[in-house]
Amino acid sequence: MCIIETSPVIETRRLVLRAPAPQDVSRIAALANDPDIARMTCRMPHPFGTGDAEDFVISVAGQDPARANTFLIEHEDAGPVGVIGLFESGDRVPETGYWIGREFWGRGFATEALEAATVWASRKWRRRALMAGHFSDNPASGRVLEKAGFLYTGETRRQFSRARGEPTDTRMMVWLA
Repeated sequence: MCIIETSPVIETRRLVLRAPAPQDVSRIAALANDPDIARMTCRMPHPFGTGDAEDFVISVAGQDPARANTFLIEHEDAGPVGVIGLFESGDRVPETGYWIGREFWGRGFATEALEAATVWASRKWRRRALMAGHFSDNPASGRVLEKAGFLYTGETRRQFSRARGEPTDTRMMVWLA
């Protein structure tokens, strides 16, 4: 017997969270090639080109779904608007991270996607807690996390930002189911 595991799909009122696919490469590259987005992430390089987007799609396809799930955030009218991921990290609980394309900032997409991802992680992945962090110079991301139910832990870590090329103070937060 052959079991084919399909990538999860999460639907909200305005969004669909799904695995990124090869047809999304150009859109991901266009959205992610923004220095102000990349510098607020740990892993994203800048510039971010088509090759980076292709590598990203391939790496997501190769994820162990028991340890990581990465979703393209797709708006019902605007198409892909960002990415959100859940993954095992060095912490005792999984971590989540996200980014939204600049033209879609301030519309609540990050909060809506994050709320949906936490519910999914609780129900399908059986996670009772998630960690997240935001760079101290990105308070808007902290507000998104707070709206989605994350609480500050009081811990600040120095985490390396690939786009900045240096460690950055990161305010850590936790979500509890």
